[in-house]
Parts: sequence; structure tokens; C-alpha cells
Amino acid sequence: MTSSKSEIRDNMRIDWDVPITMDDGLVLRADVFRPVAEGKYPAIMSYGPYGKGLAFQDGYKTAWEIMCRENPDAVANSTNQYQNWEVVDPEKWVPDGYAVVRVDSRGAGRSPGYLCHNDARENKDFHDCIEWAAVQPWCSGKIGLNGISYYGANQWRAAATQPTHLAAICVWEGWADNYRDSTHHGGIICVFRKNWQEMQVKTVQHGVGAHGTRSRITGELACGPETLSDAALIKNREDMWANLSEHHLDGAYYRERSGDLSKVTVPLLSAANWGGQGLHPRGNFEGYLHAVSTQKWLEAHGGSHWAPFYTDYGVGLQKKFFDYFLHGKQNGWDKQPKVQLQIRHPGEKFVLRYENEWPIARTQWTPFYLDSEKLALSASKINSTKTITYDAMGDGVTFTTPPLENHTEITGPSAVKLCVSSSTCDADLFVILRVFDAQNKEVLFQGALDPKTPIAQGWLRASHRKLDRELSLPYRPYHTHDQKQPLTPGEVVELDIEIWPSCIVVPKGYRMALTIKGKDYDHGQSAASLSNMKNPMNGCGPFMHDDPQDRPAEIFDGKVTLHFGPQHAAAILLPVIPA
Repeated sequence: MTSSKSEIRDNMRIDWDVPITMDDGLVLRADVFRPVAEGKYPAIMSYGPYGKGLAFQDGYKTAWEIMCRENPDAVANSTNQYQNWEVVDPEKWVPDGYAVVRVDSRGAGRSPGYLCHNDARENKDFHDCIEWAAVQPWCSGKIGLNGISYYGANQWRAAATQPTHLAAICVWEGWADNYRDSTHHGGIICVFRKNWQEMQVKTVQHGVGAHGTRSRITGELACGPETLSDAALIKNREDMWANLSEHHLDGAYYRERSGDLSKVTVPLLSAANWGGQGLHPRGNFEGYLHAVSTQKWLEAHGGSHWAPFYTDYGVGLQKKFFDYFLHGKQNGWDKQPKVQLQIRHPGEKFVLRYENEWPIARTQWTPFYLDSEKLALSASKINSTKTITYDAMGDGVTFTTPPLENHTEITGPSAVKLCVSSSTCDADLFVILRVFDAQNKEVLFQGALDPKTPIAQGWLRASHRKLDRELSLPYRPYHTHDQKQPLTPGEVVELDIEIWPSCIVVPKGYRMALTIKGKDYDHGQSAASLSNMKNPMNGCGPFMHDDPQDRPAEIFDGKVTLHFGPQHAAAILLPVIPA
């Protein structure tokens, strides 16, 4: 039996395992950190499956060590005893007059129930937790949502339910579209979700009990007091991978698990990571653009997936936003430019710049045409009709610009138009935007998870080429993913491929390149790894597309031919920002 208790520690009043009863009678558990002084405080809430009793340092050891080493300000001015993965450190918020509420989601950590992610039941639970917190005697009635990744993505869905007391959300690196952003890139299933459930969620499922960890602070089992059998645990959770594998096309399953941005009206700050190719940034940019809130801001940064959120820069930005909307402080946030970008340069150098809109209004949408004779990216249209055939599971083909005559900034989304045929009934296209220095060595960048990544990536399964003509833009094609259109071997089809937004200032004398292949990018260098991730970091991090059931060799290990010439346009459209 789980019981709650209250104590004062480290200048905070902490209520452990506070019960929150849902409409079906199930009781979720939350930890509440608040100022010792009696009063009514706005609350920063998070709701998710990672176990509020699992210390960051224990569950994500290598990520913690990297953050301590590379971002010492992220762990300064705190005992770090209350640090959890991807949620705020209460020691940095409670002193400024906030309550911090962490809820273990249904079926996770100390909360019992059936573990199923992102569905309507979870959305309802989150909604009710927000309304519960708002009427507690210690709360001012204003709730803000904050957190990274899972704790960011579920904010789009919670906000769409329009809780009365939700005052503002900060979606820090959080996807919005379950299908396009998260599970199927261009219609190709990403194995990240399979490994994520195995390594980050099953390990803290409610009922793991004595087989799991204990809270460093309370000594209580992080996954609840009871220890269930493996059979009982399996019965008590969704087989997410089976469902993702079964639902090949977009539809009701994914719509239920995506944020309805037309119903997001609350003030919001959407914070993207340029290096998050494969999971989050598309949702941050699309969420900012399509949420109907009249008070919304966009920020984009580099660095790792977790550290910037905890740094002085990240916490300062979040507090200025929430101080304005939750505390009512007239701190100038209402005059904050709508878009705040950390402009990326080689060597992990970033320069802060403000803009008024996204994409940037002065963008010069510049086509670079694929030259099949010279394997070049050309500013002029190409008349050559030569075809290029490559092995789908080989190294593909790379087109490169001449050395740039001036520094060139690329900031925004990109799109590739290709004409292709396949030796089989389908083909997967992986397109990678890259940079090479004056010595022809590839310049790699810190990704959100992978320490060495290319600038940007895009994906498309040829049978998913159908476009939504109303939602597509020249620089951001939008595919319906509602039907398969198999290829006839040898028949040419036109493909429009979305490349997720990115940013880089390419120095004079460097070259840009576009690689087209039939498998994930691999930089071929020694790979890093993270303790909470299965895949070694070869350039795509954990966002791989190598499921043999989704990509049988007899279909996707054929030969792909690129077609060129006046009748077969082939180009990449890049967002060049004038100096």
C-alpha cells in the first residue's frame, strides 16, 4: 500500500506520493515540491513514465556525466539530489515561488494501471492532474507545463484538451505528430520506439518493485511497493512495437496520439534542437507554426538533448516566460521577439539572433540542381539526361557544390525533388545534407543524442509519395501517408522529400553536399554510446531504420536509378539567409 508523507528538506516542503484520483477511480501518485512558507504558488507540472523516484544519475549515468563535464552550470547551485531525467530541478524553481509537481503516469513508477503511451486515456489523466493541482490549497490556480521530450510532447496533447487552469506550456524538444515526427519517417518505421520501450520504460513500469531501483531520498521502491511477475507486467502494458508495426499508414491510431494543434490556444514557448534529427525538432517547428495560440514563441539551440534545458541559458529563458504568465511579472516577455535562434557555426559555436517569424521572411529559397555528369550541385539548371543507378544498401551517390565563394547561412527547412525508378516494387530514399571543409573532410556536428551528425536529414518511402496538396509547401512537402502506391519496376516516379529544419553557417571555401542512398547515414568513425540507448552512435543516434520486417531485402535491397534532364527535375531547395 502506497501512502503519502510530508517533510521539509533543503528549504522546500516536499509531499511524497500524493494521491490524485482519476475519473475511473485509479489513483496516480505525485511528488510536490513547494516553498516552506504558507501561501499560494503557481505550479510547474510534468507527467510521464520515467519514474519520479529514479534519480537522473542512476537511470541515465552517461548522460549525467557528460552534462556535468560539458555544462557545469547545469548542475551548479543545487544539491542535485532531486534531479530526474528531463524535468525541472525543484531546487532551482521553488526558491522563486513555484511549486513543482511530478506525476508518475498511469502504469509507470509509483502509479498503478495499464501502461499505454500518448493515448486518449493518458491525455485525460494529464488534463485531470492539471485541474487537480490548480485547486490545492497551496496553488494559485495557475499551472504551467515544462519538460523535455516525452514531458514536452505530451504538452501539445494536454493543451489541446484545454484545461481551465492551464496558463502556459514550454515544449522543450517535443514532437507533435506521432507518425511523421516520431514513429515513421517518410513512412519508414524507426526502431527507436522499440528500443525506448525496452530500455527506458519497461525498466520503470509499476510493479517492477524489488527488481527495480530505490529512491535516493525516501528509500522507497521507485516502481511501487508490489513486485509483479513478468507475465503480469506484460499483461499490464501495451505492446507498442506490435501496434506500430501493424499500423503502417497514418490514421486513427496516430491521430489519437498526436497533438491537435488547432485546439492549442494557451501561451507557449517551443524550444527546438538543431541536432535532434529523427525525433523532436520537426514537432517544435510545426507546433509553433500551427498552434492557434495568439501568444507563442519559438527558440532553437544546439548541444545535447538534455543539458541546455538545465543550463543558466535554458532555465533563464524558461523562468522569464513562466514568470510573465504564471507570476504576472512585467519582465518584458511581452516584448520578446517571437523567434530566438542560436545560429550554428562549425566547431559548435553559436551566435544568438532574434527574428520576427519562422521561416525567416528574408529567406532566399535557392534551388541547387543535381548534375549527373559532374556529381555536382549547381546553381544553374542541368540539361544532361544521364541516369545514375546505385545499390540501395550501398553508399549511394553524393552531389557536391564547388567551394563556396562566401560564407553561406542555411537556416530553415529544405526539400529535395527527385525522379527515380526501382528494380523492385518500392524504394526507401534517405537524403543527407552535409558539409565538407577545405581539405574535403566532412564537418560533423553535435546532435541531440549523437555527438557526430550531419547537418540535416530526410526520408521517404517511394510508395508513400502521395502529397497533401493543401498542406504542402515548396520547402516543406507534406505526405498523406494514407495509402501505398507501389512502384512498377523500371517506371519513373517523382518524389518530393522533406528535410527537417536545420541551421549552419558554412564558411567560405567549404562545400555543401547532398547524399542519396537507401539506408541510414553512417560516418564510419568510432561510435559513441549512451547507457540508456541500445544503438551505437554512428551519425543517426538511436533513430535507425533497419527493421527487417518493415524493410525486407527482396524489396528494399534492389537497385535505384536517379533520372535527370529537362523532363526529370532534380534539385534541393535550400533556405539561404542573406548576409
